[in-house]
Amino acid sequence: MITMNEAQIMEMYGMKDAVRDVADVLHSLAAGKVENPLRTVIEFPEQDASILYMPCADMAEGIATNKTVSIFPGNPKVNGLPTTQGVILVTDATNGRHLALLNASYLTRLRTGAMSALATERLARPNASVLCAIGTGGMAYEQVLGVLAVRSIQEILLVNPTESKAMAFAERLRTEGRVGEDVQIEVVKDVDSAVRRADIINCATRSATPVFSGKAVQPGTHVNGVGSYLPHMREVDHNFIFNCTKIVVDDLHGVKEEAGELIHAAEQTGWSFDNVHGELVDLVTGQIKGREQDEEITFFKCVGAAYFDLAVSKGVYLKAEKEGHGARVDI
Repeated sequence: MITMNEAQIMEMYGMKDAVRDVADVLHSLAAGKVENPLRTVIEFPEQDASILYMPCADMAEGIATNKTVSIFPGNPKVNGLPTTQGVILVTDATNGRHLALLNASYLTRLRTGAMSALATERLARPNASVLCAIGTGGMAYEQVLGVLAVRSIQEILLVNPTESKAMAFAERLRTEGRVGEDVQIEVVKDVDSAVRRADIINCATRSATPVFSGKAVQPGTHVNGVGSYLPHMREVDHNFIFNCTKIVVDDLHGVKEEAGELIHAAEQTGWSFDNVHGELVDLVTGQIKGREQDEEITFFKCVGAAYFDLAVSKGVYLKAEKEGHGARVDI
């Protein structure tokens, strides 16, 4: 069995790999070659935490994966552990042999960024140049990288309750070479003023209340919402949802169960899940259209599904096996 920690995976597998592999698995999904059972979520209310179990299989290639991810928001302050921790087990579905055990934290962030990249590529205006990132926590960095992979961003606006964290985020973008000096990075205190200036907005928070006013969103804006993943969470308000021209979701069944903002909107008069334009698989395979007019307001809502984890973990395993990455251990 191959084992790989986060640092080892980050060295050999990046956003370009993830965008390719997520797109490939969506084509396999459309062809009926992916088995994706419902994920199991166990909540721990005292810690405001949850553990997710997410199995999936590529029936054509004979590879199955199972991700276990824990989300404990109090960890950084209580015990110094990260908020999100996870592992992915990769199994040969032709003989049952377990092939790899991979750290899942980076891969979860990366595949989510790749999903937003695929959605942004098709839904944001081609000339979009101003990105507003609301939330600069664990999920936010790869979200920015995903947008940078598909659009020529000239200005990045960072919004976070703790200004020092936003400043550190900006420094990371600079020092790791992701953003050149020609791109302006600004920390903005007033979220709605940043939203008004943005062509693309990334929301990566665990907020239970909307993080900006829908009235502040300008025509032509695209929004990626990836932070809220439970029914009580809401990153955007119903005003924004009602004003959207197109709403694309990563997995319709998942968002009906877990996307708090859409669940809340469906409880109001004038909106239902029938208003959803389609799923990411439909967008990537061309079954539905992306942006058609400059003034459209578009929204990509993501709660996560196991086949996205299958995409990147299969990609890491195959590359590690071919190039000799990771440690080999007997289990």
